[in-house]
Amino acid sequence: MNRITQLFDVKYPIIQGGMIWNSGYKLASAVSNADGLGLIGAGSMYPEVLREHIQKCKKATTKPFGVNIPMLYPNIEEIMNIVVEEGVKIVFTSAGNPKTWTSFLKEKSITVVHVVSSSVFALKAQEAGVDAVVAEGFEAGGHNGREETTTLTLIPMVKEKIQIPIIAAGGIATGRGMLAAMILGADGVQVGSRFAASEESSAHDNFKASIVALKEGGTQLTLKELAPVRLIKNKFFEDVQALYQKGPSKDDLVQLLGRARAKKGMFEGDLEEGELEIGQIAGLIHEILPAEKIIQDMIAEFEIAIKEKATFEF
Repeated sequence: MNRITQLFDVKYPIIQGGMIWNSGYKLASAVSNADGLGLIGAGSMYPEVLREHIQKCKKATTKPFGVNIPMLYPNIEEIMNIVVEEGVKIVFTSAGNPKTWTSFLKEKSITVVHVVSSSVFALKAQEAGVDAVVAEGFEAGGHNGREETTTLTLIPMVKEKIQIPIIAAGGIATGRGMLAAMILGADGVQVGSRFAASEESSAHDNFKASIVALKEGGTQLTLKELAPVRLIKNKFFEDVQALYQKGPSKDDLVQLLGRARAKKGMFEGDLEEGELEIGQIAGLIHEILPAEKIIQDMIAEFEIAIKEKATFEF
């Protein structure tokens, strides 16, 4: 047992990222049933849809699970009240100031974790009273920090600054990656891309197939003027790059992005015009697997790697 398994009352310190359009109750409950911590991704759900997923998750697992809430959500107050009303015990917050909601959640005896991309924000999260932080490196899929700090350098930098538990994220999909993160100072890992390509992921089969087909270098961070996001290089991505050649204004980028672009890509399966968010580690993902098998494989590889390193000599 370590600080993360103790904090969440789980067997393995593996957290499934609360990814938009990927992380419904089926995935969250499957990960929790496999002794990790599953998260429902509230970012792509209307309030009542989130309530439904929480209720279904409670029926699908008796084990701990949580909800990831981007604090830029327009209905944030309603979302927070639903989480409390439904008895959710673990909340991961992101994309906002942790001071805004941490005390509200802590007063309701909810464990709070905040996602950060730098040691500066990790320190602010600790000062706000969160129980742990997710330190997410530049390799991660979806919306990313502006600092472009990689996981390899971010984890020890955060470890140097804070005392609360650290969950490493960004570029982790294997047992060896998990061990590397923990050697650097993490107490656990958050895995996104690998679970996006799981059988229980709510993503469209087209998107899952595109993850499996992706090669090294197939993603890139873009749209930094709006909110930095790592995308698969498809037609929409190329349209963004072409617009950059014209020196666009922020409004030009917003107009191209339009509405529901991520839903179109990841949930509806439009691989040309959709926004396809995935991490660099997708180049190591070669098949769509059940969430339970993903966790089993990670733990088996983690244990093999420990034994290998124990016999390492210069």
